[in-house]
Amino acid sequence: MTAFTVKPLFSIVVLTLTLVVATFLISSPSPFSQFSLSPTSPSRKFDIWSVRRLVEWRPCKWWLDGDLTALPAKNNGYIRVDCYGGLNQMRRDFCDGVGIARLLNATLVLPKFEVAAYWNESSGFADVFDVDYFIQQMDGYVKVVKDLPPEIASREPFRVDTSKRKGQFDYIESVLPSLLEHHYISITPAMSQRRDRYPLYAKAALCQACYNALRLTKVLEEKGAELLQAIPKPFLSLHLRFEPDMVAYSQCQYPSLSPASLESVDAVRGDRKPWTGEMATIWRNRGKCPLTPSETAFILQALSLPTNTNIYLAAGDGLMEIEGLTSIYTNVFTKSSLLSGEDFTSMHGNTKAALDYYVSINSDSYIATYFGNMDKMVAAMRAFNRMSKTVFLSRRAFAEFTSQGLKGKELMEALWKAHADDFGTGRGYALPDCFCEFKL
Repeated sequence: MTAFTVKPLFSIVVLTLTLVVATFLISSPSPFSQFSLSPTSPSRKFDIWSVRRLVEWRPCKWWLDGDLTALPAKNNGYIRVDCYGGLNQMRRDFCDGVGIARLLNATLVLPKFEVAAYWNESSGFADVFDVDYFIQQMDGYVKVVKDLPPEIASREPFRVDTSKRKGQFDYIESVLPSLLEHHYISITPAMSQRRDRYPLYAKAALCQACYNALRLTKVLEEKGAELLQAIPKPFLSLHLRFEPDMVAYSQCQYPSLSPASLESVDAVRGDRKPWTGEMATIWRNRGKCPLTPSETAFILQALSLPTNTNIYLAAGDGLMEIEGLTSIYTNVFTKSSLLSGEDFTSMHGNTKAALDYYVSINSDSYIATYFGNMDKMVAAMRAFNRMSKTVFLSRRAFAEFTSQGLKGKELMEALWKAHADDFGTGRGYALPDCFCEFKL
């Protein structure tokens, strides 16, 4: 009979387990490696939403708790914010303007939304947002008025051009003197403003305006709820940007587009010629080129989203090459397909964008192919409402991987890992001003 000693047997077991654990650790470079199965493999049962998140963005307590510095008894005058562009760009500028008004101890006048023929737009602030609700919610943060005193109402405000300032500048140094002199000024906030110098009460006014006080009008909310009800559940809201002006503005080359699409791009290109040669590759690898609908569909498959997913297309008019998406993801719904013809034809750019915004912040999940103003606003509101299923598709990752020659299953693997890492760590949410990072 052969005898075994316990100690050597135990050592063998320990050594074997150590080798197994070491092999696992060496082959697992990130916390998301457990989801590194091939997206096209039948054994994968995970989609992007199954990735464990490591952080969550929530509204910071310093403004949400409403511990406010009292408004001074006397203010320095009136400020009107003049807003240009699409709805979410105007909303962004207006939110900044609220913070500036509080910073300069000014009374805020309802903003002016510029009429824009390009956006098929003629609606103003009160046509989109609930004015009375906004004034009520801003009580204590900044004073807001619907009407100006008679001695001021008869004249236009003194225009202080801050929108094209080069470099960083300070509003107290650059704008307050004009406010004190003229008592009624208008501004378009500049992207280069020095928010780092804002006292907390000015930042709180900005945050309160953007995320607690701007509510759509009752008419628009009812129409948004009607549209939301009509979409089959559960559903993904997809913000897809591939219009002729977007492609022309990007200065990217798309030689595989149809002749009709290329003609549409050329018609709006103007003096923005596409990059060529090595510069075209560098530009694309920086993530500057919008994803085509077919590239978008490929990445959605890489994220293991089933091709029968219900998708609401949150997009403007004029999308090109949409068949690249709808030939793979067949359950795609739009405003025009769900609303009556009369409802749709009576809507302008801002009201259409408002419905897309409403549906997107209430969707089961949200994916954006760009990182524009709407995407930042929607991501913030979804974070505010603790809705975490939000992803921004990485144009840069797609460009870099394809330039390396990755294709098919190998490309899908790389895209999966890049987006799983982003989703898990909360990168790309652009919420530094009013939201704080919480470890999960």
